[in-house]
Amino acid sequence: MIKAESVFYEYRHEGGEAIAALSGLDIEIAEGEFVALVGHNGSGKSTLAKLFNALLLPQKGCVSVDGMDSRDPANLWDIRRRVGMVFQNPDNQIVATTVERDVAFGPENLGLPTEVIRQRVEWALMALDIADLAQWEPHLLSGGQKQLAAIAGVLAMRPRYIILDEPTSLLDPAGREEVMEAVKELNRQGLSIIYITHFMDEAAQAHRIVAMERGLIAIDGPPRQVFSRPLHLRSLGLDVPEIALLADELRRGGLAVPPGLLTDDELVNAIVDKS
Repeated sequence: MIKAESVFYEYRHEGGEAIAALSGLDIEIAEGEFVALVGHNGSGKSTLAKLFNALLLPQKGCVSVDGMDSRDPANLWDIRRRVGMVFQNPDNQIVATTVERDVAFGPENLGLPTEVIRQRVEWALMALDIADLAQWEPHLLSGGQKQLAAIAGVLAMRPRYIILDEPTSLLDPAGREEVMEAVKELNRQGLSIIYITHFMDEAAQAHRIVAMERGLIAIDGPPRQVFSRPLHLRSLGLDVPEIALLADELRRGGLAVPPGLLTDDELVNAIVDKS
């Protein structure tokens, strides 16, 4: 489990002005969960993610990973091995001349034997269905393929949790779908996913949505529960899936469709059932 208890974190501008990023936040994320973190810019999402894998340390409060306090320097290595992180721009994460060598970079830095590294690279490429790209040069890959290669590099280090910080924000729709399907498959295989996104259709595919506002949690629940309150989401500056908005309009217009509808088919079936 990843656990944050009464966590505070603030940044300081050059002039000394303090800007609070997290303001006494509490959250628990269990192993095996797929959690989508959403919120407008400045809500604290990325700061929280960096606290989860000890890139940042809490200024007040405590962050622990599987019982290990991130404030203890003796735990940093183990925490960063357990919590992998994939960033927004895949070009900033790829360091080698081929996909295979890039995926091997992380395990090599763990000091693993050559045969173990080879096995992990093959496994990670197969898990993301990009084994055919092993010998490709990164500049020949599409945006979605580059992001999958970056995810494979983290996956080869065998973390228990993977944090993805807006991994599809620079991709076209095809690339977004490619990455999202791969992430869901990794979760089905038991990997814990913490997925930061501003695409609410992606958040709807998680098990749980955590919406942040001013460094605190404003909403926390399964997608159907969260999207049953579209006006609340909009008050937080968040987009709402069109189906959820349309269903809400129909309810307020007198049609008793159930809350929490997420797909076209669900809305059509609900309308047919009421007709």
